[in-house]
Amino acid sequence: MAPEEMLARLLYRDGLMLVIDKPAGVAVHRGPKGGSSLEDDFDALRFGLPRAPALAHRLDKDTSGCLVLGRHRKALALLGKLFKQGKIAKTYWAVVEGAPAADEGRIEIPLGKLDETRGWWMKPDPHGQPAVTTWKVMGRGPGHTWLALEPLTGRTHQLRVHCAEMGWPIVGDNIYGTQASLRSLRKQEASPRQGGPTLHLHARAIVVPISKNKPPVTITAPVPAHMRELLAKCRWQTESK
Repeated sequence: MAPEEMLARLLYRDGLMLVIDKPAGVAVHRGPKGGSSLEDDFDALRFGLPRAPALAHRLDKDTSGCLVLGRHRKALALLGKLFKQGKIAKTYWAVVEGAPAADEGRIEIPLGKLDETRGWWMKPDPHGQPAVTTWKVMGRGPGHTWLALEPLTGRTHQLRVHCAEMGWPIVGDNIYGTQASLRSLRKQEASPRQGGPTLHLHARAIVVPISKNKPPVTITAPVPAHMRELLAKCRWQTESK
């Protein structure tokens, strides 16, 4: 990503942190096999500091939206503490297949690793780590539903597994979605789907109590282009909403 492109994605800046609008399809950091990543381009966000900012948390490669960076070590330590203590509120927008019967609810399904050979892939596991998500229907359309999801815990792939387990997988999920069902995953037979739509999961907003003497900072990321068509069919109308 060119420096100009990275700067255009800056949503918020202060002395401690930056928030950028992460594009879908880009890994935030290099994986075990190497390759390019978003953090390779963080040097464009130094704004006079001797070092580039660093990731304060993670988003999946195919998830878009609010990504928080710490501008120096003390800031990263503070942000890490806030994330660990659950003091940073996160709201995701998702378009899912099907329709929940209710208009809002709470999911409490512990999660564990599928197996050691599949890296970060997860599965419902009664002996796994606690995982809690609240959800609310924002709009309904033919065959799809627009949800606001709030993860109260920060487990890997939490929202994706929770939605799939409830019977309404996120559109474009090539691991836990319709064509790679959790039933197949439990049998360790699934493989990611090739092609198809981009994952319709967007880190829409984040609230960070970065300062003790000021109100929490609230940042909202614009809706990405790949989600606009289905959101519109679910009665999303304008960016202001």
